Amino acid sequence: MKRGIGNDTEAPELAIPLRKVCFIIAKARAFDVKVAVMEPDAGSNPTDDNEIGVLQDHADDPVREELGSLISELSLDEQIDLVALMWLGRDDGQAVDWEEVRQQAAYAHNEHTADYLCGNPLLGDHLEAGLDALGLSCSD
Repeated sequence: MKRGIGNDTEAPELAIPLRKVCFIIAKARAFDVKVAVMEPDAGSNPTDDNEIGVLQDHADDPVREELGSLISELSLDEQIDLVALMWLGRDDGQAVDWEEVRQQAAYAHNEHTADYLCGNPLLGDHLEAGLDALGLSCSD
């Protein structure tokens, strides 16, 4: 196990592999850059509009669908770790309290985890900060 940042405690063993968290962070950041739909049915060719429509947050957004599917397909323990990492990253606990934060995430878990996580506009940043709090990084 890797040591946490700024302390002598070891980082906890996560149920979700670091590479999966990093992939979800990348997908969440692709979704986070979306803006509100300006013109719902422009009726023009996307290439004529410089493909700007891909940056708009449409209800049937394929990036959102992919992110939601990725999260839904995780095991129960992986989903719980992901929620706990997000909470840790948004300062809803400290790294030394990981087990307690994880227990709270397990208690709060339901079938809407993907919607809950995708509804967080800073999901990628919070997950990365949660990893950082545990002394982990996507560059590892």
